[in-house]
Amino acid sequence: MTQIRSLLIGTALTAFAATGAFAQTSAQPDNGGTPGADVAAPAAQGMQPVTPPEQRLTASGSTDPLVQKRDANAKANAEYSASKKASKEQLKEQQQAAKAQYKQQVRDAKINKKADKQAANNEMKMNMQGQPAAAQDDPSDVKH
Repeated sequence: MTQIRSLLIGTALTAFAATGAFAQTSAQPDNGGTPGADVAAPAAQGMQPVTPPEQRLTASGSTDPLVQKRDANAKANAEYSASKKASKEQLKEQQQAAKAQYKQQVRDAKINKKADKQAANNEMKMNMQGQPAAAQDDPSDVKH
């Protein structure tokens, strides 16, 4: 399976290279009117012909009002989408910050509850240990 895939990829790359070479040689200027000289001259010299850089052609704005409206709507939709996306990101960040703050508050509350419980237990133990001695010393607490 991998051999077939690599064979197909190699064939496709070869085809692309061949069409690229053909396109480069057909873009050469005419050398004296001989058809074979265009192709043979660069190959015989061992040089690759220089291809011009890509040029991006843009049409000027149309005067048709429907086209202008369509372009304006497309631009407005793109701006709206970008704004909506930015708002979603901002909302997501705010929600994450609020969630992190909530989790921190819950952790702090658990720690405080545990500390309060420990303090109450300690106080109760101190009262329990001190109470029998205090009850024996104070005769007014004794019931008859």
